[in-house]
Amino acid sequence: MSRPRVLFAGLFHETHTFLEGTTPLADFQVLCGCDLLRCTGDSSPLGGALASAKSFGWEIVPTVDFRASPSATVEDEVIESFWQELAARIPSQVDAVYLVLHGAMVSQSSLDVEGEILSRLRQRVGDVPIFGVFDLHANFTQRMADLANCLVAYRENPHTDGRAMAVLAAELLQRALTTQQVPRMFWHHPPIMWPPTGTATALPPMHVLEMLARQLEVESPAFWVVNVVAGFSFADTPDTGVSFAIATTDEESDPHGALQRLAALAHATRAAGNVTDAPVAEVLAKLDPLPSGLTVLVEPSDNIGGGAPGDGTSLLRALVERAIPNAAIAINDPAAVQRLSALAPGARINLPIGGKGSRIDAGPLDLEVELLHTGDGCFELEDKQSHLASMAGDCFDMGLCAVVRHAGRLTILLTSRKTPPFDLGQWRSQGIDPAQFSVIVVKAAVAHGRAYDPIATRMLWVDTPGPCTSNLRSLPYRHVRRPIFPLD
Repeated sequence: MSRPRVLFAGLFHETHTFLEGTTPLADFQVLCGCDLLRCTGDSSPLGGALASAKSFGWEIVPTVDFRASPSATVEDEVIESFWQELAARIPSQVDAVYLVLHGAMVSQSSLDVEGEILSRLRQRVGDVPIFGVFDLHANFTQRMADLANCLVAYRENPHTDGRAMAVLAAELLQRALTTQQVPRMFWHHPPIMWPPTGTATALPPMHVLEMLARQLEVESPAFWVVNVVAGFSFADTPDTGVSFAIATTDEESDPHGALQRLAALAHATRAAGNVTDAPVAEVLAKLDPLPSGLTVLVEPSDNIGGGAPGDGTSLLRALVERAIPNAAIAINDPAAVQRLSALAPGARINLPIGGKGSRIDAGPLDLEVELLHTGDGCFELEDKQSHLASMAGDCFDMGLCAVVRHAGRLTILLTSRKTPPFDLGQWRSQGIDPAQFSVIVVKAAVAHGRAYDPIATRMLWVDTPGPCTSNLRSLPYRHVRRPIFPLD
């Protein structure tokens, strides 16, 4: 038997449709053709899938990979550019397709980008197996289920298993190529949405749903995979929210019944997923007097991993107003970094910081600061299984960075590129030990936990104004199917 010829492509973006502006092509990291092969073996899902392909002896057809950090609605040019690059590299015959997707991508003209790309791809490649991997925070759709044979979701949040699930999807594709058995997908979407803060897989409801999914895989050997999809509630689409997808080669194994069992459990535990956060004053009262050990203040409303600008000033203002000692915060502010780049360490300057990325924020905060350090922001990830690794591989580039201190008690790391706080290398690459602080702010929801749990004494979630609020009722949904919990 000749080597299976497998086409590889990747399209990865988590789209926050309530953010102002759009995400242009320039914001995407683009790899075309053989450049994809440079990822082989790295810490990303694509790297894991390519390494598996090599071990199975597949003939790899590398086409295109587009990736960008979570941000606003994607411009149509991105989708058309991706498709043109992909279509130009589709050979006359392939035996299978492997896709690395996010699953919550929205463009100016499409509320289901992955479904649209799958439709175009299916028309070109015909009835060959389409397998792949996708993020647990996808908004899965019926179109995706109908057009793909077996897409495998991450099972952990924080996302420590993106690469592992990509490898599993490759193993399942190898099974299909070897046995000539090809599954199809069945999907169900109960009327439930949860904010990202309610989707940690170590806690209900996601924990019990994942347990049931694994139980169903054992009970029904015909189920190749059972996916629990948490959804991404900041993408306003008809399919936003929790859903379940099963790939099976035997419809008599009753995938519909299994999907109903998962939906019933989601309904029974739905309240546990509707997590909300405490007001700033209530949380900061717990820091007076300042307790021992490191307190991590988690700010979901400015969650960079959810698409927020990462420059919100609410907690920055609170740290300054309450004169909390030995505190730190990272702010994405390329303009501030640029102003500091011409100065020498030790220089003092009045600097407007943050508050430029969202109209919800109070605006920049003017502070007198001392410049401690400026430097390159590229760092190698300390944790190659983190969600940052699933997004970026082995390294991440924060752009030019500056470290300043205000009033001798507040350290501010200023970056030129939004950096999800999922790896402590963010701080250590700038000569800072995050464990030395008494208080540190992270602009995240759940995925920071893998990095910060080992050094934190306590974590406190704080409600501030911002586009990634856990209060879903405050968002102006237009496309979500109603009724749906917790909106109705």
